Amino acid sequence: MRYILIFILLINSAFSIDLTLEDIPAKVVKKGLSKKKTYFGKNLFQGEFKKNSQIRYTADYIINIGDEISIKLWGSYNYIGKVKVDTQGNIFIPKVGTVHILGVRNKNLEKKVANSINRVFNSNVSVYANLEGYQPISIFVTGAVNKPGLYMGLSSHSILQLLDKAGGIVDGEGSYRNIVILRNNRIIKQLDLYQFLVNGRLSLFQFHDGDVIRVDTLKNSIDISGEVQRPYIFELSAKSVPVGEIMRFILPKPTVTHFIITKWEDGVEKIKKYPIEDKYRIYVKNGEKIRFVSDYLKNNLTITIDGEHGNLHTVMVKKGENLKDLLSKIILTPLSDANAVQLYRKSIALKQKQLIDANLKDLEARVMTTGSSTVEEAKIRQEESALVLNFIKRASKVQPKGQVIINKATDLNSVILEDGDRVFIPKKSHIIVVEGEVSLPNAQTFVPNYSIKDYIESCGGYSPRANHEKVLLVKKNGQVITYNAKSWWSDKELKIEAGDSILVLGKVDSKNIQITSSVTQILYQIAVGAAVVLRAF
Repeated sequence: MRYILIFILLINSAFSIDLTLEDIPAKVVKKGLSKKKTYFGKNLFQGEFKKNSQIRYTADYIINIGDEISIKLWGSYNYIGKVKVDTQGNIFIPKVGTVHILGVRNKNLEKKVANSINRVFNSNVSVYANLEGYQPISIFVTGAVNKPGLYMGLSSHSILQLLDKAGGIVDGEGSYRNIVILRNNRIIKQLDLYQFLVNGRLSLFQFHDGDVIRVDTLKNSIDISGEVQRPYIFELSAKSVPVGEIMRFILPKPTVTHFIITKWEDGVEKIKKYPIEDKYRIYVKNGEKIRFVSDYLKNNLTITIDGEHGNLHTVMVKKGENLKDLLSKIILTPLSDANAVQLYRKSIALKQKQLIDANLKDLEARVMTTGSSTVEEAKIRQEESALVLNFIKRASKVQPKGQVIINKATDLNSVILEDGDRVFIPKKSHIIVVEGEVSLPNAQTFVPNYSIKDYIESCGGYSPRANHEKVLLVKKNGQVITYNAKSWWSDKELKIEAGDSILVLGKVDSKNIQITSSVTQILYQIAVGAAVVLRAF
């Protein structure tokens, strides 16, 4: 039964197909990738506004009944005390009498008290008056909030503190742009919290006992997506607004060139594309969708340039541009090695990775299906299988670089650039790096007329695990040449140049010829594709 299951798995693996999103039915993609859209402002009440009840100086605060005033007099008359504003709007100061301060602005409080005292004491009395505490009040919060009710607060509280006490605005139901404050059943103020969310502007307002905060329901909204910093559902300030007004909130990316409006008319979905210049000419309505796109990115490629050069590290080029055109724009320095330019491509790296993974799966299948004729052989196979599986695990983590070899004879006009390509300009080097299965892997200075054998002997010679038939000479442009140390003539025509590398691969210690062959091939692929010498087992 075990072998039947393995056979089925191998059959499935052999006929597996790599699918892209384009190959998968739209319903499946939507189901697997769907993500609930967030309403702009949803996170506003996660800042715990309700916990902040500190009293701060507000110059335009209007003195109210129940407020506490600190009074200090010194000179020909001394007095220190705290008095409350009574129901008639007065405070009482001994030897002075009543002072009417209801409705006086905080910034004028001290002057108002001083004028009253100066009418009693002609001179030599200094005055200090300060608003010490606000009278707590009760405010109703209703409408589309999570916990409507009557809440205690201070007249100096901001609307954010009171809305937070009520659990915040109901996501997707409440309006952030239509909030009203009622006093005696009349609207005395309207607020738009989008101004606070975007610009940090919040209109301060002095509440009275019994005021009502009403959060209206969300009436008009539009779904934003595409090349924007804020892909949310946005509330409209009216039934119909120009696209330009919405753009103030969504922060479109600089490369945006067009916007696409999707709407329903008579049960039919209609999609139309407009240039970004029409943002104040085209209006959108409730329920429509806008997607901001960039044709600029479709017609241009992003190329990364690393290494020794004097240009920017990221450039935009027209689609269809070739490597020769790009290299002509790069400013080389005296240290740049123009003869060893390297090109790395994501699509090549992906293919290299797929090939390595396919060989690893094949190797794993061989290990799992190898039989044994005796108990002793089975034990040996079991130990070997554990070593091979460990090798497979390590090898699967290697990421190929995707290098495209540029030879001296390469026609650079024919090398068409792809989006995401990386061009590397190496420094001129007089170093030869020797890695892998040698006694002392290290870097050496270049010596003219030295052979591969000479450099390896300079590193103490081959290690006991070295595969003398798999020595790789990696040229400075990335080209790989295999060298067989057991063949006396194999390095006669090999020319080593400054900047080259020597990689000595290891032997595969296995009784199974197929496993030995597979592991050796994978080691070679990894060394060539990722410039990594991986030890087998």
